[in-house]
Amino acid sequence: MANSMRRPIDSLFGRLALLVVGVLMLSHFAGYALFRLERNQFQNRYAVEEATFLVDAVRQHVAHTPDQPLPSRVRLVDPAAKDVPPEQTDTNTAMSRFLDDVRDRMPPGTQVRIGEPGKPPVLWVRQPTDRNWIVVPVQPLRPPRSVDRMVLWLTIIFTFAVMAALFAAWQLQQPLRSLAGAVARFGRGLPVPPVPERGPRELRQLTHGFNQMVQEVARTENDRAVMLAGVAHDLKTPLARLRLRAEMMDEAKVRDGVVRDVDSMTHIVEQFLVFAHDGADRSEPVEVDAQCERVVRSYRAVAAGSSSVLTDLKAGPDFLLPAATLDRILSNLLDNAHAYGAPPVVVATARTSTGFTLSVQDNGSGIAAQDLINASRPFVRLDPARGGNGHSGLGLAIVERLVRRAGGEWELGNYGGRGLRVLMTFPFEVVPRVTSISESVW
Repeated sequence: MANSMRRPIDSLFGRLALLVVGVLMLSHFAGYALFRLERNQFQNRYAVEEATFLVDAVRQHVAHTPDQPLPSRVRLVDPAAKDVPPEQTDTNTAMSRFLDDVRDRMPPGTQVRIGEPGKPPVLWVRQPTDRNWIVVPVQPLRPPRSVDRMVLWLTIIFTFAVMAALFAAWQLQQPLRSLAGAVARFGRGLPVPPVPERGPRELRQLTHGFNQMVQEVARTENDRAVMLAGVAHDLKTPLARLRLRAEMMDEAKVRDGVVRDVDSMTHIVEQFLVFAHDGADRSEPVEVDAQCERVVRSYRAVAAGSSSVLTDLKAGPDFLLPAATLDRILSNLLDNAHAYGAPPVVVATARTSTGFTLSVQDNGSGIAAQDLINASRPFVRLDPARGGNGHSGLGLAIVERLVRRAGGEWELGNYGGRGLRVLMTFPFEVVPRVTSISESVW
């Protein structure tokens, strides 16, 4: 989410918005340019048609009703008059093109000139058969203006079009955003409520399929959890009786062996119960650094050969996690490192630019690269390198589930070519705030 906020163009909405704005801008600019070109050509054609019509009307008037006065601004001028304008010599102006178009509409040999500049524009026309120059007014040919009312209207239309298009893109992006959020929650092992089926048909089908998949996975997971919890619960009582009978044996060697086997079986049963537990951790958040120090100190006191467990705690007091979740993570990882790894075992925390990290690393032979992908799967024991008594293959699976349920991510790998390291990352937004502790106290 943070990356999409830093680079909005990578999001679906950002790309749709860029595409829509680009297409609208291109279409509006092209339409505006075509409109201006067509308007200029229309203005020139209209002026030519009007001028030729007036000249023909004057000629008809002179031929049929010479005694009637001419209309205002229309006159006949003797060819010998001094105010006859010179012939147009500039061939690059709009007026010159206008005169050429008028000549094309007249009989061959017709003289066409324009009046003096600075005065109302008039057209001087004389055919070879005319006795006088016919002078008629013409529409002024205005040059194209750089900014006109059309620009304002296009701006308004463009603005409303962009707003409507962005709203449509947002409406299309919202269902995908909801689905992406649900997929992220599902990937972290968090509860996923049904996603509303909205949007186009293909998107509704995709959302429907995802909802069905989540329901099937949840049903399967619940059935497995119920089965594990039932089996584990039913085994606890017989194991307790078996341990009691073993302690009553007379032969110490046999008694110790049976007690060890019963303890191993009890540990496996407890792992089953922890793995089957799917409820949210409602325990009080604690400072991770302080709790790690306490857990390591207790582990050194009770676990044989665990004196070489070291700590490197640098996250600070702002790194908080639920107490039960943290204790289960540490106990499983320390047991795993003690059973399969080699000393020293290092428990470390740190603060990064995006969140906090918690890691547990041993100094053993690690895990083969091809086995890393299977190491965290439930009931998988990598034998013989990581086999052992009293272990069900659930330790790393439990840690992964606990980390994802707390909103974090984890990474399993061989660190520096020696030993196995479990690196857990918790973004700032999923870490409980310090105020939660004080509020609960008050």
